[in-house]
Amino acid sequence: MTTSKFELVDSIQYIKYMGSKTKILPFVISGIEEVYEGGFICDLFAGSGTLSGALGTQAPIISNDIQFYSSILSKAYLTDWNNLEVTSEIVIDKAQEYFDNHYKDLIADYQYPLILNLKEFNKLEKKNQGLIKKEFKNEWHLFTKYYSGTWWSAEQCAWIDSIRKVIEDFKENPAFNTMLSSLMYAMAYNSQGTGHYAQYRDAKTDSSMKDILIYRRKSIIEYFIRKLDSALEKLPNTPSKYNHQIHSLDYLDCLETIHDSTIYADPPYCFVHYSRFYHAIETLSLYDYPQIQVKNGKIVKGRYREIRHQSPFSIRSKVKEAFEEMFKIISKNNCSLVLSYSDTGMISIEELLNLAKNIFQKHYINIKSIDHQHMTMGRFNDRDRDVKELLITVKPK
Repeated sequence: MTTSKFELVDSIQYIKYMGSKTKILPFVISGIEEVYEGGFICDLFAGSGTLSGALGTQAPIISNDIQFYSSILSKAYLTDWNNLEVTSEIVIDKAQEYFDNHYKDLIADYQYPLILNLKEFNKLEKKNQGLIKKEFKNEWHLFTKYYSGTWWSAEQCAWIDSIRKVIEDFKENPAFNTMLSSLMYAMAYNSQGTGHYAQYRDAKTDSSMKDILIYRRKSIIEYFIRKLDSALEKLPNTPSKYNHQIHSLDYLDCLETIHDSTIYADPPYCFVHYSRFYHAIETLSLYDYPQIQVKNGKIVKGRYREIRHQSPFSIRSKVKEAFEEMFKIISKNNCSLVLSYSDTGMISIEELLNLAKNIFQKHYINIKSIDHQHMTMGRFNDRDRDVKELLITVKPK
């Protein structure tokens, strides 16, 4: 009988995330247990930081993802908690003061009248969107300027800006990343989209208007308080015995620094780029007033960042070479590998296995699978899609 090396920890979930492994963490961790012999566990494409939440109290973690927001989420899981001196009440009191000073007179209210007809609703949407053209004098206005009347109402955007301003005042506090992750949560559950930020919806029918109105009437404050309070209650207040590392590197640059450890790789499986679906939380994290993408002289409806990372794993002509480069560095640095992939990926499983066998000639290679539902996050007509999730494990002989 095999003894488990790790326990499954019930960690906090901050955001809705396409391709999240939360539901199959026991399967993923079982693969890591097969090959782990000490050293770091590197989550090479960390995304929402789920693995850090599950294993961060049990092993030294390297959490890496080229998207900066991922480092915020991973730090929220891996930061030591001592003498926080912060509560949600403190944050909201300060945010309320900022909101009242800069935004109170700008808000177009969705609460009353309780029932709007489609024409009135879209008139109100246009009024919210009008703030995108406004010149602001206060420093913290990014979301109000960029996104009013899109995924969020102007009021919701103003609260995002106000809370974000206060969070920045706690930059040196251990709670900074948890506060920022809690704001990501509030954004996700107040957004009128499907959980990502590829494109917001327009109210073209009474039905779509009523659905959007549900989200317009939600409160950023309430959701932020709910998540931050639960996070502060659950997180440990004792120092970690592990020297965790969090990076925002290209996957190859990260791999070059790691030896004699275990790599967990969960690269993108399909043609969509995460920088398109999660650009809004990247902007929240960086708060850098980015250039917005323009096409044919017009701002693209998704209001994407002009400069966005394009993963080779999401480009059919580059995916094989991307895997080959990854495999070669892992083999050279005497690391083990646990690779998550799907039978619907950009490269066939047969081709992927042949590539692994050619490069990992001095390694044991094993493969196992589980039935799983991938969240499409509204990219297609179906919300979930049945796939076969595979784990390819590679261990030096």
